[in-house]
Amino acid sequence: MSKTTVAIIGSGNIGTDLMIKVLRNSDHLEMGALVGIDPNSDGLARAKKMGIQTSHTGIDGLIGMDIWKDIDIVFDATSAKAHQYNWKTIEPYADKRIIDLTPAAIGPFLVPPVNFEQHLDVRNVNMVTCGGQATIPMVAAVSQCVNVHYGEIVASISSKSAGPGTRANIDEFTETTAHAIEKVGRAKKGKAIIILNPAEPPLVMRDTVFTLSEMGDQNAIEQSIKKMVSEVQKYVPGYSLHQEVQFEEIPADSPVYIEGLGQCHGLKTSIFLRVEGAGHYLPSYAGNLDIMTSAALATAEKWVSTKNQA
Repeated sequence: MSKTTVAIIGSGNIGTDLMIKVLRNSDHLEMGALVGIDPNSDGLARAKKMGIQTSHTGIDGLIGMDIWKDIDIVFDATSAKAHQYNWKTIEPYADKRIIDLTPAAIGPFLVPPVNFEQHLDVRNVNMVTCGGQATIPMVAAVSQCVNVHYGEIVASISSKSAGPGTRANIDEFTETTAHAIEKVGRAKKGKAIIILNPAEPPLVMRDTVFTLSEMGDQNAIEQSIKKMVSEVQKYVPGYSLHQEVQFEEIPADSPVYIEGLGQCHGLKTSIFLRVEGAGHYLPSYAGNLDIMTSAALATAEKWVSTKNQA
């Protein structure tokens, strides 16, 4: 069976890592082109060495290539602002689909093990953020058992794994992730925090997830969480629980105050995650980048395999 041709916009860390994943790991995809805006970027240099077509004039350069007619899926690994222009340019081409790895959130949020089936026919899907891909499956796992009033995530990543694109989109990161916690994770209220850790040697990505929900069966919630971890591990092997799931009952006579919700009580669930990257292009501590590229690749693979099975 022939493979589906894809292109990547953005020749930085994320775009380059994704290119290598497509080349090494994909069963259904083949690289058509990698484009960026920096003619001296390492990503474009690597692509040329691997025989991949390149351009340093972004989406406009991609559309000008002969291979454009053969491309079915475009990955956007640029920035939130750039994605607005990229989608406006691509949208008239009805045969093209785009997977957005920026926090632009023009299309609906997609987290593969949570809501893939809801967006089979959507042409532009958004992969939320690295923190969102790591933590929203956990909020969703709790939501499968009980109604979640509040979900809060803290994503701690190495400063060295935060490139200029990540740093330029900090506000978009927190806003987009919080919204996706509510929309995809099904928490009534969401909050997201990102920490850039300057420690040397660099630390592997860590994520902490707190939920406050109705009272429920703690064993059922824990099993739901562990099952979801196994689902994420299918495309991110370095994803794991760093500690056992912890529970705390917040009694009605001693509630906690949550902005936007007021006084709340119920079951507090604390989930501690560790995300180690595969080391395809970047060091293994850059799990924040690895989970984004892995989730995007998993989405495209599932799109194609679902289409082939139809």
